[in-house]
Amino acid sequence: MPHTFLPSPPLVGRLRVPGDKSISHRALITATLATGESRITGLLEAEDTLATAEAMRVMGAVIEKRDGTWHVHGVGVGGLLQPEVALAMGNSGTSARLLAGLIASHGITACLTGDASLSRRPMERIITPLSLMGASFAPSPVDRLPMMVTGCDPAVPIRYRLPVPSAQVKSALLLAALNTPGESEIIEPVPTRDHTERMLRAMGAAVTVSEEGGERIIRVRGRTDLHAAAMDVPGDPSSAAFLVVAALLVEGSDVVIGNVCMNPTRTGLFAVLRLMGGWIEERDARHVGGEPVADLHVRHSALTGVEIDPALVPSMIDEFPVFFVAAACARGRTVATGLGELRVKESDRLAAMARALTLAGARVEETADGLVIDGTGGEPLPGTPDGTAVATLLDHRVAMSMAVAGLASRAGVCIDDAAPIATSFPDFVRTLEEAA
Repeated sequence: MPHTFLPSPPLVGRLRVPGDKSISHRALITATLATGESRITGLLEAEDTLATAEAMRVMGAVIEKRDGTWHVHGVGVGGLLQPEVALAMGNSGTSARLLAGLIASHGITACLTGDASLSRRPMERIITPLSLMGASFAPSPVDRLPMMVTGCDPAVPIRYRLPVPSAQVKSALLLAALNTPGESEIIEPVPTRDHTERMLRAMGAAVTVSEEGGERIIRVRGRTDLHAAAMDVPGDPSSAAFLVVAALLVEGSDVVIGNVCMNPTRTGLFAVLRLMGGWIEERDARHVGGEPVADLHVRHSALTGVEIDPALVPSMIDEFPVFFVAAACARGRTVATGLGELRVKESDRLAAMARALTLAGARVEETADGLVIDGTGGEPLPGTPDGTAVATLLDHRVAMSMAVAGLASRAGVCIDDAAPIATSFPDFVRTLEEAA
């Protein structure tokens, strides 16, 4: 599905983004482990989260949507059923890693499969700690999907220090620990998004969080029942990021993006954009479903290049592709390092964005763990040459980032495939069209 994104008139009005993807996955999974019926509103209805929903159905949950609300009848902690078919994860690394953790402490075996992009992503980072708990794995060569996971019941409690910051690995271990007798301990030298801990505590899990010696310690006492809950999923800050950057770059833009999750582990991009001179104002701060939420008022701004503090990387890890677009249109030089994790996302996002932005006329140097970008000085990017399409590599964030680049260009940007956008923001193109 090739698509050309042309220079845009000012973006104006009130916009909405879909429900947070990370929270939607976790809501479906924890509701499956609860007893009784949970009700979820605001759930992201995109390919990634629907893959998680279908896997939960296959393992015993009753999940249906009625009158805009998702109803989940759970099976209880320890109650997962043996799946009779492979669990198709599509493009969702979150689904694959969290479900591997969930299965690891149940006495069942499941085969996880993925699309071409997901099947290139490494799974060793979850295989190693989950194996210590007793689970066994039969992955394809070099620790990739398809992967057979055989759980261990009872599993063995674990004390594990995360070698690299990863909310997916942490959440996989927390989910495994729920059905493991005794206390498991996960140590985070660098904090990552904490949606799983918040949700589990709200549903009655014996989860405690403390800080010791500058590290974050999460302890879970297993075999505690979860109670059903009503959950309201706020808007996804990772999806809002594309609209925020578009409004900052397109001259004359003035938008309000409603109901955005402002969890401090997810808002690094907004802080950096403000440092660059971006006009981003939070309105009506409140809490929705246990998460801090606000409306974001964004106006066109002249941006200046920055050097990224590596400490901010975990809080904006998914937003770097669109951040690179902002940097390409800023005044001066931007230097971003410590981004090796971007090489093992849906694509090698460092290489993909370096090639894509260069094709669109930006000045980009790729380093071992980051990018150095010399901005246009506030001028629009030239755009892609006629008939030449940017390679998105089945990566939804690369596709949407280069769409934003097209809005802020002279000649537009053509991407080779807009279909992957549906994995996280199905109404992305329509939202842009309605705002212009």
